[in-house]
Amino acid sequence: MAFLPFNIVKQKKLKVVIVGGGYAGLAALTNLLQFAPDTDITLIDPRTQHLKITHLHETFRYPLTDLLFSFSDLENRFGCRHVLASVNFDKNTLQNCQKNKQLILDEAALKFDYMIIASGCENNASDAMDSKNVLSLYDFTTTNGSDLLGKFIDQNNASNQSISVVGGGATGIQFLFEIKQFLVRVKSKAELRLIHSGEHVLEQFPDGFGAYAESRMRDLNIAFYPNTYYSEQRPDAVFLTEKITKKQFELPSSASILFLGKKQQKTYTANAFGQVLVNQKPLQNIFAVGDCSHYQSLGSNTLTAQSAVRKGKLVARNILRHSGFPGLLEPYIHHELGYVVSIGPADAVGWLVSEGNLITGIPALTIKELVEAQYDLLLAGIDTYLV
Repeated sequence: MAFLPFNIVKQKKLKVVIVGGGYAGLAALTNLLQFAPDTDITLIDPRTQHLKITHLHETFRYPLTDLLFSFSDLENRFGCRHVLASVNFDKNTLQNCQKNKQLILDEAALKFDYMIIASGCENNASDAMDSKNVLSLYDFTTTNGSDLLGKFIDQNNASNQSISVVGGGATGIQFLFEIKQFLVRVKSKAELRLIHSGEHVLEQFPDGFGAYAESRMRDLNIAFYPNTYYSEQRPDAVFLTEKITKKQFELPSSASILFLGKKQQKTYTANAFGQVLVNQKPLQNIFAVGDCSHYQSLGSNTLTAQSAVRKGKLVARNILRHSGFPGLLEPYIHHELGYVVSIGPADAVGWLVSEGNLITGIPALTIKELVEAQYDLLLAGIDTYLV
């Protein structure tokens, strides 16, 4: 099902608008051009560069620029057009777009044959982001992790420094271990702790993930506070609440780094083929992909780059099917093939093919590097995804 079936093309050149230049949007773009190189594509995104956001924890070792891919380079490489803008859709806007086959952007009409919504979702942040000793994932999208934490350590050179990482999901864990290794490299004596609302870290994965990560935390003397809610970071202390007893307490803390997960503010329900549903009826020429989409199908709707890329690829193929004859569409049935979480620069934990097939250490790290190289090849126009 992953290959484009026989289609008789009805029109020579399609016009496609893609709203969002994240993993899903670029996967759709590159696959459209793979099967139909003459497709006229307009990419709408408020940023000037694509960010490989799942790699941000690595900026404690590598420059942030390594994770950026300029949309101007995308234009030169693929012959598409980038429009610097944000777009918000409501039910009426979507219906008008479908009816008129155009998107009104700054009072200009952008004509299309198909539109793909790939706007992603936001990362949760604290209300106290104006505090100089509170960081969120957003801060790492603009500045190297090594620069952010290095500057903080230099400004707060007390011998009893302590850093609180909040959130034991995949992002929080990957940052936690990179921060620990960074502190060791710069010979900082700052204590590091993890605060997590659940009983164990990495609870969305098989049990072995959390057990392995927690054992490595103990090896590295990273304190762990499970079943604990973060309340507030003050100049020299973090205020916490025990989940079960509701007891409030504080710990010495020079800074808090918050990884509170993704927040789906705008989710577009789609049918099994990726077409957006409004009043339970599909908009034939408007598709949704990535974290902003929820498919009514047997496929995975997890908020991961893997699912985003697979949805983007599927929708690209379905647009070409829909535009041709006989127009049979492919349902979304992709399930996760594996997942790997970094445990520092030289360690990882993951599963491959089956969730019971746990892999750790160098083998897991090797798989992660291969998957990352696969996406880099996709951005270069080389599709190595077989399923």
